[in-house]
Amino acid sequence: MTFFHSPLIPTTPTAMFDVWKLGVMTLELWTTSFSTIAMRHGLWHTQPPTSARMLRENQRMVTEKLEAGMETGLVWQKAMLGMMFGQTTPWWVTSRRSMTPYHRRSSANSRRLSRQH
Repeated sequence: MTFFHSPLIPTTPTAMFDVWKLGVMTLELWTTSFSTIAMRHGLWHTQPPTSARMLRENQRMVTEKLEAGMETGLVWQKAMLGMMFGQTTPWWVTSRRSMTPYHRRSSANSRRLSRQH
């Protein structure tokens, strides 16, 4: 019985490029998250909390976080099921897949909120 273990350190140029893309995605997610938080914070200071616009924005924020969390959970569940059946996926691939829903929403929110100001 042979087990395939995915490498802890990327050894091919393609894998190294995937790790680089993961780093770029992490940096973009970090910066767009901070800018989105700052813009939403600014909205909370300039809008009354009971306004229809703020209620919609707050509901959208909560819904998007729940959806992104569920998508990420499905990615991890798929990876765990794959491991149970002997299919391993490198950490850099699973990391990118699990960060993608947050990255996509954070970038879209940052663009949308910057147009509103």
